[in-house]
Amino acid sequence: MRWGDHYGFREYVPVGRRKAQARSFAEKKAKKQGRKPEPVEIKGNKIAKTFWGKAWCDHLESYSDYANRLPRGRTYARNGSVADLLISAGKIEAIVGGSDVYEIKISITKLKADQWKQIRNDCSASIDSLLDLLSGKFSDGVMQRLTDRKEGLFPAPREIRMNCNCPDGAGLCKHLAAVLYGVGARLDKSPELLFLLRDVDHTELVSAAVSRENLSAAFGDPSSDLAGEDLSAMFGIELDTTDAPTEKKKSRAAATKKTVEKGATKNVGKKATAKKKSPKKAAPKQAVAKKKSATKPANKKKSAASKKKAVKKK
Repeated sequence: MRWGDHYGFREYVPVGRRKAQARSFAEKKAKKQGRKPEPVEIKGNKIAKTFWGKAWCDHLESYSDYANRLPRGRTYARNGSVADLLISAGKIEAIVGGSDVYEIKISITKLKADQWKQIRNDCSASIDSLLDLLSGKFSDGVMQRLTDRKEGLFPAPREIRMNCNCPDGAGLCKHLAAVLYGVGARLDKSPELLFLLRDVDHTELVSAAVSRENLSAAFGDPSSDLAGEDLSAMFGIELDTTDAPTEKKKSRAAATKKTVEKGATKNVGKKATAKKKSPKKAAPKQAVAKKKSATKPANKKKSAASKKKAVKKK
């Protein structure tokens, strides 16, 4: 009999072995689903390094309900025990290696339509400068609004339903905690997943900001204090600066102007040439006409004289 069995504890499994078991299980399951597993890989001691990942982790740690279980979860997340993590609309699925291989399912309540509408309105009003937004940046006000503890995108404990098939009867076991931290690490690279998790479209923030109501105010103050977050890089949103269309229009206008001027120059040249040539061509015609008119009376005089001579001879 092993010591662990006698006291009701499971045999200790080294970290390396449980990671290998979990990854093997994850690969087989992912292969059946026609995909590759997506493990959580954390380099260094910090689970999250960017604004979005840190905000998610800070949000979790702000709730006392999670305080006792989160430290063990951080350890599991750091050592690579989360062998697979998938985030979809309102759902998180994962595989975690422990004494055995455990499957995790977490449901997140989707954000209500009126809540998302309010967030969009508040964010569009918080845009310090439309030029900043169009250059691919969120202002501090927008980011703070999105990550607000009570009215932001992050779910409250009552909106999270968690299930792990481990024998731990706690509402938040270390395996679940590891997955929640894994989400924070994943948001570092793909912050748009937060919007996907709450089943909202992040591009609507841009369209809400770029509205007639915001244009005049937005262009008025270009000196905003930005958080330096690049929307294009983070969310995959392709944004053109407001100067780009103007430059295109200017270049097109310049090209059109050159074409018109070139055409006008050609036409002027043709007209000038025609004017120069016309007198030369007209001169011979006039001279011929004068000669003809001059020869006609002379011919008539000759014919009259010949008739008179013919009469005298007779």
